[in-house]
Amino acid sequence: MLKKSLFQLHWFFGISAGLVLALMGITGAIWSFQEELLRFFNPEVLKVEVRREGVLPLPELVRRAEAAQHDKVAMLWVDTRSDEAARLFFTPPPGERRGELRYADPYTGELLGAVAGQDFFNLMLQLHRFLAMGDSGRQITGACTLLLIFFCLSGLYLRWPRRARDWRVWLTFDWARKGRAFNWDLHAVAGTWCLVFYLLFALTGLFWSYEWYREGLNRLLADPPAAGQSTLSRSERRARAMAPPDKDAAPLVVDYPALWSALQVAAGPGLVSYNLRLPATGGQPANVFYMLDDAAHPRAYNTLALDPATGEVSSHERYTDKSFKAQLLQSVYALHVGEYFGLPGRILLTLASLSMPLFFVTGWLLYLDRRRKQRQVRAARGSVDHVSDGEGGWLIAFASQSGLAEQLAWQSAGQLQAAGVAVQVRSLAQLDQAQLSQSLRVLFVVSTFGEGQAPDSARGFERNVLGQALDLSHLSYAVLALGDRQYPHFCGFARRLHAWLGERGATSAFSPVEVDNADAGALQHWQQALSALTGAAAITPWQAPDYGNWRLIRRQLLNPGSQGAPVFLLGLSPEQPSTWEAGDLVEILPRHGQVRIDAFLAGLGLEAAQPVHLDGLSQPLGQALASRQLPGSREHLVGLHAQALVDALIPLGTREYSIASIASDGVLDLIVRQERHPDGSLGLGSGWLTEFLPLDGPVRLRVRRNSSFHLPAGPAPLVLIGNGTGLAGLRSLLKARIAAGERHNWLFFGERNRACDLLCGEQLHAWLDSGDLARLDLAFSRDQAEKIYVQDVLLQQAETLRRWVDDGASLYVCGSLQGMATGVDAALRGIFGEDGVEHLIEEGRYRRDVY
Repeated sequence: MLKKSLFQLHWFFGISAGLVLALMGITGAIWSFQEELLRFFNPEVLKVEVRREGVLPLPELVRRAEAAQHDKVAMLWVDTRSDEAARLFFTPPPGERRGELRYADPYTGELLGAVAGQDFFNLMLQLHRFLAMGDSGRQITGACTLLLIFFCLSGLYLRWPRRARDWRVWLTFDWARKGRAFNWDLHAVAGTWCLVFYLLFALTGLFWSYEWYREGLNRLLADPPAAGQSTLSRSERRARAMAPPDKDAAPLVVDYPALWSALQVAAGPGLVSYNLRLPATGGQPANVFYMLDDAAHPRAYNTLALDPATGEVSSHERYTDKSFKAQLLQSVYALHVGEYFGLPGRILLTLASLSMPLFFVTGWLLYLDRRRKQRQVRAARGSVDHVSDGEGGWLIAFASQSGLAEQLAWQSAGQLQAAGVAVQVRSLAQLDQAQLSQSLRVLFVVSTFGEGQAPDSARGFERNVLGQALDLSHLSYAVLALGDRQYPHFCGFARRLHAWLGERGATSAFSPVEVDNADAGALQHWQQALSALTGAAAITPWQAPDYGNWRLIRRQLLNPGSQGAPVFLLGLSPEQPSTWEAGDLVEILPRHGQVRIDAFLAGLGLEAAQPVHLDGLSQPLGQALASRQLPGSREHLVGLHAQALVDALIPLGTREYSIASIASDGVLDLIVRQERHPDGSLGLGSGWLTEFLPLDGPVRLRVRRNSSFHLPAGPAPLVLIGNGTGLAGLRSLLKARIAAGERHNWLFFGERNRACDLLCGEQLHAWLDSGDLARLDLAFSRDQAEKIYVQDVLLQQAETLRRWVDDGASLYVCGSLQGMATGVDAALRGIFGEDGVEHLIEEGRYRRDVY
């Protein structure tokens, strides 16, 4: 909860205050090199000839300047050893803090010409400190400076990696990334590089933003005043200096020779520069800030307070005599612009300041990308709104392994909402004991995986909630159970859920609806039950997504000479543009080959060319039979005429395959292994796709969303584990990662023999050579006396795998359930422990697409 709240505040303040900080960064960087830039563009004014006799003494320099300007000097700055012009401020007009600035040659006293660009740098300072808006702007820049501290600390917390001691995780870029991944990397890694600089900017910049902060620093860092020294605060001294001159005050009398003599005595031969500031009236001290040749940094001034009329020193503060914390207080400006660390520090802080817009731009790009994806999710979910469970409302909880349960959950939500019922849709993984105890009405749409198991995403719910002694007597519920009758524990998880809900006192609104392989009749029964539940009129049955027309444009044998069954890479092209996400599936309507049809018709006294009607179309009997289930025993079919035969047979079921490409490829790839039955005949789906379907032949298929096997939302390392044709789903994920510029990819792949069975081997090694695939670990079971499988290689790489997972890696497994997936699961539990694997599942970092 804390992390989510910080994230929301981080981006909200970032997209609002980021523009101001970007402007402050650019203007601050420009201002920090004001003197060098002015000297570069005005060398004839700001550079003077260094003379052997040295600069003029203070009295003579002031006399010559005042005679040339016909005005009194109020402040001057002189470098005694360099070729820099002296700066002189003359008496300010009434109401002004400073008078006219003129530059003079400190060796001759000659006033120099005007300096081009001074107004520009004054504007930069006004923008940096006040946004050129006066005190209102100062309040805005001060608030944004406080937010900069929040951005630094919250950003550090939000990106804190699991392997925090590895400096590479913190500070290295992956320049191959693209799109959102690159923007995130740039925002996070560059932010880490600049973190210390930005904290330094903020903690020192607040000194000029807020009086309370400045006074707090003075109380915290300043040394106690010496005996007899003024105890006025800095703000009080500044207010006194800014106050208009008292009309009754004594006139200012300045004895420049006395001042010059006192400065020479105090500074000695090491004097490098000095800055004299005279009061507006008599009776107030003059201040001289001077620097010695052994100064720690360009702002390590010593300070003299003198009587301007006599040169008598009232206080003398030496930088080296101060405590370290008091030195830091005096060096606030030097720290703010980097002078405290010399020229390298100035350059580094300037670069960090110039990079401030980078975070505003990348933050906005990430925000816009997130908004775009949210719009896409809303569009994908149709007109269903998320609303609180109010009176008459229902919570719809789904548990999906391949995406069908999630799809049906949203369709159910749409039906309820169309009837005026409030709904929420939530994954079962997000439902805990407290939420279930507080819910009044729940629809469970759950699938069963493997041998009666809960889907991976619901295993945490089954472990933490199912079986608990909760009082659910207030709960009304219904269950839509999805399964496959070819497995012995048909709808096993849904049945366990239904039994537990009954034991806990919950009331079933109607009997559970069990669906075998998305049976349309069962789904229609569920719709009718929902209609009765809401009292709404009968509705049109849900229409399954239409199967599109595709064509086979490529069929490539991937394992010639293999001891195992042939494996083919198939390329399918749609008649109409189609899209999908990496990890999605296809459902294909297979057909029988002509040999199987001829064998079935033999002895029935029917010809394949006889016309029949199927789905409202007239077609030959042989063509119609290609899409129907042909039983092995035909006794009950003998004597039927052609149309009656077709009517007596049920349609073929679909075959499901993992997609092996991404939509931007323009071709939908499948990796299919031929299945051969004991009698030598080919499997229905694999035989048709790899043997009987001609090139350029038509294929009826539909893409099915498989959200449980989609890539993680943010950039993170990815470990892909599979064997055989399981490479298909992993290949699509890899392609998507590479297209997005993500290179932290590790593939474990297993097959029989390296020589024949390294499927797509050239492509995998090309990705490895280019760095798009960080690691490739292979297991070939038949290349040595002792069989080695993928799970064995996982155990060999356990230590490295732990580091990847500690660094936030997700694990994706694709392939056969029996053998590989079961062995991999056992190996992972051996590496991470039972609790560790369950935690990965609950976080969505262990996902499986197995069959």
